[in-house]
Amino acid sequence: MKVVIFGATGMVGNSVLCECLDDPRIDTVVTVGRNASITTDAKVIGVVHRDLLNLTAVEADLAGSDACFFCLGVSSAGMDEPDYTRVTRDITLSAATTLSRLNAQTVFVYVSGESADSTETSRTMWKRVRGGVENALLMLPLNVYIFRPGFIRPRPGSPSKTWWYKAFYKMSVPLYPLLKRMLPGSVTTSENIGKAMITLAVNTPDLPDRVLHSDGINALASA
Repeated sequence: MKVVIFGATGMVGNSVLCECLDDPRIDTVVTVGRNASITTDAKVIGVVHRDLLNLTAVEADLAGSDACFFCLGVSSAGMDEPDYTRVTRDITLSAATTLSRLNAQTVFVYVSGESADSTETSRTMWKRVRGGVENALLMLPLNVYIFRPGFIRPRPGSPSKTWWYKAFYKMSVPLYPLLKRMLPGSVTTSENIGKAMITLAVNTPDLPDRVLHSDGINALASA
């Protein structure tokens, strides 16, 4: 299989990349981003592209892909709605629409957030924008799945690049076993996210709901 990953340098994306490299069913991993991936594995084709709103120049690298794992995202802290929308919605749809044109059978997995609002009416900006992205993706001619993870335990060596996320995760990781017992449907790991994505890419199941929360992600990871 050939897999494309957007956001492979982030906490979730880097862990997803590691799972893809460890899986013998995946032959090629194309990482797309503004910065080069530090991975030197022979499976990886690193594509550095500054304008993610226009992927015409890298379509040859995307062609023939079986799946796209979209892990690119930013915190909404300190951002106004137009800027957050440009990064969160416009770049995502740029990738998805390009892939839908190249191959409508592509499995596209989008990492959203647990509280994303599909009604697009929330007073919280990021919830409303994320919900709008989900709705737009689900209307495209692609095999789209939406991941809405709650708390994510990061893979060792794959920390968030956002300092306050990093501090939060460092403090909360020791609490993961307790959170898993108390809130089993709201916690997952970055490794499980990668494994679940690969399960979808390999099997493309016809799920009753294309929006998966942490419990659904964990179930797919162990399938």
